[in-house]
Amino acid sequence: MRSLVLSLFAAALCLGAVRAADAQAIPGPGPQQLIETVSQDMLRDIDANRAALRQDPGKLRALVDKNLLPHFDTDYAARLVLGKHWRTATPEQQKRFIDAFIQSMMRQYGNAMLDFTGDRLKILPFKGDPAARMATVRSEVKRDNGTPVPVNYSMHATPQGWKAWDVTVEGVSYVKNFRTDFGSEIDAKGLDAVIQRLETENTAAGKAPASKAPAKAG
Repeated sequence: MRSLVLSLFAAALCLGAVRAADAQAIPGPGPQQLIETVSQDMLRDIDANRAALRQDPGKLRALVDKNLLPHFDTDYAARLVLGKHWRTATPEQQKRFIDAFIQSMMRQYGNAMLDFTGDRLKILPFKGDPAARMATVRSEVKRDNGTPVPVNYSMHATPQGWKAWDVTVEGVSYVKNFRTDFGSEIDAKGLDAVIQRLETENTAAGKAPASKAPAKAG
């Protein structure tokens, strides 16, 4: 009887381990493969239409929406940017902020990528725990003049697969940069004023030729 109980107990432990592993399984490609595919697709599209994209921000944004946005955790990034202000924002303010912030971030990311070429993309060796559910994918892209530029992606595992939540270009983190600038501006003017400014800037930027992403948001 004792051996039977022990056998059943061992079987239960094995089943539990299998179920736990299944629950932790992350669908889709790993972070390195995902970012390599996204970056290559994005830069290939830019290489094919660079001159036209500089003149038409709508087309550039469409490329970013197609290549990066489906793999970007917009809600998570917006929560990090707003910090303490997220908890006091109304659902309507949260939605408007997410939309305005992501538009601004994707626009700046697209503008930065306009200076890079697809044949000079290099995904650097992964550093970190392969079993972890957070990861940083490091890449290096060269400008037309050959200058190497680090472009790193902060990633985390979600039920839908690996998602990026921040992009760092030349050492400048978009999420940290926005959080610093927005935090002080929200304290001084209120969240609605910041949302309105972003919405106005996004509308204006959609009508003007694309330019380099500024080093600072604001």
